Amino acid sequence: MRAIVAVCKNWGIGKDGHLIVRNRADMKHFVSSTMGGTVVMGRKTLDSFSKGRPLKGRRNIVLTHREDFVREGVEVAHSIEEVLALVASCNPEQVWVIGGASVYRELLPYCSSAIVTKHECLCPADSFFPNLDESPSWHEASCESKGLTEENVPYAFVTYVHRS
Repeated sequence: MRAIVAVCKNWGIGKDGHLIVRNRADMKHFVSSTMGGTVVMGRKTLDSFSKGRPLKGRRNIVLTHREDFVREGVEVAHSIEEVLALVASCNPEQVWVIGGASVYRELLPYCSSAIVTKHECLCPADSFFPNLDESPSWHEASCESKGLTEENVPYAFVTYVHRS
């Protein structure tokens, strides 16, 4: 399993249920990375998508504590163990944890790597991804500089690997 996320300098990922940095290149990177695979997310992340619909071309799994949650086109898990059972037969390189903050925190220990789009800006945020630069469990494996967002914010795709 792998994580994929876009962050700003303070590892902020969202505010009021929305992404804090708009970056078309990052969205294309997200789609090309996850297409054909399995995405694991929380209910609020699913709700943030257009009309709350699951992502096309991917198997969608929602981790939620709401026992009554049902949504067409998604599989529902109510615990980490249920998520792990649902993805047990999948190629782990094609299983992506895509948010939100609590789902990242819960599933990051099970991820072999994390693809982080790091934006060189500081934005107000109310949800955060764990700072992998400060974690002894993770190390930076590669950094691919990509340029500027439409608002001239520098960004890079950074791959972190979980130390075994």
